[in-house]
Amino acid sequence: MKLYIAEAIGTFVLVFFGVGSAVLAGGGIGIADSISITGISFAFGIAVVAMAYSIGQISGAHLNPAVSMGALVAGRITPGDFVGYAIFQTIGAIIAAGVIFVMATNSAGGYDIASNGLGQNGWGTDYGGEFFMISAFLFEVIATAVFLVVILGVTSENGSATMAGLVIGLTLVMIHLVGITVTGTSVNPARSVGPALFAGGTALSQLWLFIIAPLLGGAIGGLLHKARITGAAD
Repeated sequence: MKLYIAEAIGTFVLVFFGVGSAVLAGGGIGIADSISITGISFAFGIAVVAMAYSIGQISGAHLNPAVSMGALVAGRITPGDFVGYAIFQTIGAIIAAGVIFVMATNSAGGYDIASNGLGQNGWGTDYGGEFFMISAFLFEVIATAVFLVVILGVTSENGSATMAGLVIGLTLVMIHLVGITVTGTSVNPARSVGPALFAGGTALSQLWLFIIAPLLGGAIGGLLHKARITGAAD
């Protein structure tokens, strides 16, 4: 249970500060949209760095069912641990989204979830760069696969434990810099589930993509890592 509780807490921190930077800080992150995207990207990345160096020794700081899927495929965790990790990561994300919702709705500035949203992921007309579903799916699969290749590589026996958290965090920043206008950047089913449950409507109807695509990308990343390790051994 200690591993699972650590994952719930870590995912809470990731969603609270990452999604919170978009919902609570809003324009305060930066004056121009491009600066806002940079600020939100770094909020997600720094949250991962902080958790990697604080709970990484306990649970590995996956904070993401897609990362746990990659670890499962790579043979680093058992199927039972994958289920436990995914459940508690999702619980942490839902609690974080709930806290953000409570804070946002208790502001003199006024807040309407229908018009302001809750940092939910999506695609199509009136969302971000208005990319179609195929673009959203491709981005989420590719970005998650790349993310897993980096994570599994830097945390392997030949990786650098000292630098791992920083490298992983900066990789997530890179992914967000590109992905925010495409899908709002998920690469993490738990991060998508939390806000979608409160936003409802389109966010819920599109949620399937942000569960399937990152998990598929995570599995691909795990397979690529195994192929790399097998090739090195040969």
